Amino acid sequence: LAGSGLTYQPGDALGIAAANDPAVVAALLEALSLSPDLAFEVKGQAMTLGEALTHRYEITAATPRFLDYWALLSEAAQLKQLQQEDRAGERAAFLRTHHIVDIVRRFPVGAVMPQGFVSALRPLQPRLYSLSSSLAAMPDEAHLTVAPVRYTLHGEARSGVASGLIADRAAPDTVLPVYVQSNPHFRLPDGDAPIVMIGAGTGVAPYRAFMQEREVHGAGGQSWLFFGDRNFRTDFLYQTEWQGWLKDGTLSRMDVAFSRDGTEKIYVQHRMKEQARDLYDWLENGAHIYVCGDAAHLAPDVNEALVEIIASEARIGRDAAEDYVRTLQADHRYQRDVY
Repeated sequence: LAGSGLTYQPGDALGIAAANDPAVVAALLEALSLSPDLAFEVKGQAMTLGEALTHRYEITAATPRFLDYWALLSEAAQLKQLQQEDRAGERAAFLRTHHIVDIVRRFPVGAVMPQGFVSALRPLQPRLYSLSSSLAAMPDEAHLTVAPVRYTLHGEARSGVASGLIADRAAPDTVLPVYVQSNPHFRLPDGDAPIVMIGAGTGVAPYRAFMQEREVHGAGGQSWLFFGDRNFRTDFLYQTEWQGWLKDGTLSRMDVAFSRDGTEKIYVQHRMKEQARDLYDWLENGAHIYVCGDAAHLAPDVNEALVEIIASEARIGRDAAEDYVRTLQADHRYQRDVY
């Protein structure tokens, strides 16, 4: 970030204005039988179709809006059926398994006007990544923890817009347009309050920033990491750094769960329950608890484990345990960064 003037705090995210993969743009243009040099106007601004599809619009995931547009243009019976109100499940499944290029190829249309086509697309959104470094420890740098999205669909390799750019297409020293997205609801506590950090996969990113920050400032508060991923050998992100912080006392405790290493799948919420007594003691002694990672599974599973632990250890009913958790949130002692 040298010379950019950008600053950030642990807990913030970096937004990347990613461009679409040139190969995906070329494949879509070929399917449409349109030239990348075709000039047209969008909201009074002149540009070529190639520029628009590279920098302005989401051209991978298909939306119901695009489905409506292409059904109108192609008059395909199958697409018209998917538009019906009672076909919501089928429509969602179709959109999950067909990118825009797949729909264009499967239901070809003779002449497509560029203005009409891009009007059916969503604007290309920046991608946000939790920062995994502290500016106090790494001046002029921003570290990210990126898991590349890669999969095969209809016999073709596909990748995430931003993760594919970072991992596969951007050479070292490539300059990318970025900005800092402040996250004031995911912050280290003042002073030496104890912290409990719960994350899976790349959700461990902000905790590395937390530890760097505490190490630089010599903070004496206790810290406890619960980390989960698939395999110990390949997925223990920043393993040697955590072990170094454990050794020098910056990190007080660590519990890990690798779900695919044994016959039984073990996740972070199972490790929390194993340490229920100590975890409740930490909360009673003012600990701040953080959750970072998957919103669909990790966040609700961890929240449920927390409620169960409090109910069991405090010997109170579920309603009272949920009140306890709500109080933690109201006091900003239970903070979540989920996506």
